[in-house]
Amino acid sequence: MIARPSIRLLSEDQVRSIHDTSLQLLGKVGVRVHHETVLRRLADAGAMVDAKGVARFPESIVMHALSLVPRQYTLHGRDAQRVARFGVGDLNLMSSPGQAAWIDQQTSRSRPATVADARSAILLGEALPNITIVGAMAQPAELPPHSRAAWLAAELVKGAAKPTRCWVQNLAEARAVLEIYRTVAGGAEALRRRPMTEAFLGPISPLQMPRDALDTVIEFVVAGQPITIGSMVMACGTAPATLAGAVAQDNAEILAGIVITQTLGPGTPILYGGIPHILDPRTTACSFGSPEQGLTAIAMTQLGRSYGLPVYVNVGLTDSCHLDLQAGIEKAATLVQGALAGADLFGHAGICGADHGASLLSLATDDQVMQYVRRVVRGFDVTPCTLATGIIAGVGPGGNFLAEEHTAANFRNEIWLCDSLWSRSVAGTGDDSSMAQRLSDRVMQILADQTPTPMDPAIAKELDRIVRAAGDGAFGS
Repeated sequence: MIARPSIRLLSEDQVRSIHDTSLQLLGKVGVRVHHETVLRRLADAGAMVDAKGVARFPESIVMHALSLVPRQYTLHGRDAQRVARFGVGDLNLMSSPGQAAWIDQQTSRSRPATVADARSAILLGEALPNITIVGAMAQPAELPPHSRAAWLAAELVKGAAKPTRCWVQNLAEARAVLEIYRTVAGGAEALRRRPMTEAFLGPISPLQMPRDALDTVIEFVVAGQPITIGSMVMACGTAPATLAGAVAQDNAEILAGIVITQTLGPGTPILYGGIPHILDPRTTACSFGSPEQGLTAIAMTQLGRSYGLPVYVNVGLTDSCHLDLQAGIEKAATLVQGALAGADLFGHAGICGADHGASLLSLATDDQVMQYVRRVVRGFDVTPCTLATGIIAGVGPGGNFLAEEHTAANFRNEIWLCDSLWSRSVAGTGDDSSMAQRLSDRVMQILADQTPTPMDPAIAKELDRIVRAAGDGAFGS
């Protein structure tokens, strides 16, 4: 029997109390929905909609919506063998879909992100073994804003055979991005059968749903693509200072998003994005690496799991803008908590600070941290063979196990054999460079050697046409 570690923070009664509080908020306070079509659909489904655009949801509507959501789904890459599976116990790490700023690997200074940065991030994300979903990490300033999403989506599917993700901000971007994925998938029905992209519905806390995000959701639901609902409340700012209250509000906003998506498209796959943060009362800055980040990630994972849903949490992040001791502590501590709680997706890898920028070196670090965490989550097997009673008795007092066949048969499965990036050598006998330097060298080597997985030239040409069309306003404004 395999012994696997796990973390639980909330008792069953506490999970129920938070759930009941969320239902009270939805039933009595409601959520302001900035979208007339969605409001009409909600009213038709039994929600109470007032003249101010606030929708209140009876418990029955919420629970019915939850019953419609699939418990598992798969996101597909261009390569049919490269997938991200949700709801089955896999650990998926996603590189950031994009940051405006970039931490230059050579100078360690922040500057605007470029097209070259995005292409490098795609190559590196494709090559790193623990990155499951590739994001471009950059929002290049040199690209026109109205066609940027289309360009990034096209570059992602050209450069990565893994599943990919880009930010989609409005209706025109949604139409262009979906057209790119339909082209790669082989048509609308093929994309519906094998989803390749997801929309992100981010409520505006407290208790609001934005128009542009809902426009995007409608397009993705019609296309049969999954929706991530990620409420990013900030305790002390856009949510109560008490973590229980912040978690209850965060959960209420996610549940509201689930009601909306299932009203628009029953059976739409949902990723429950429990991503609360804290606002530091001393600076009013949002924190990505606080101890509370790990605590709320565990709580939100328990809530999402109580509904039977796959869960995404913001862990493995840091408030430090440098890859220093603080970054290592915060990244590792929160990522292992989220993984042991049982979440499915972790992100966004490659970020420096609280959305202060993106860094290739940070992405490579996150890949290594996930490799370490995967070994922790795997646990170990407890059987007569692994208990090794006879082997211990045979070696006896004062012996050793190096030459035993049992050791040769088992050490590769039991012991994590870290690669050369990690130091386990005796002082003075091995490479005396820092891990940061070894990682930097590895990144430069990957970028020098890695080439995109070849794509059908006709498809690539069609993607370029779609990007040009987006630039000409063909998908709306």
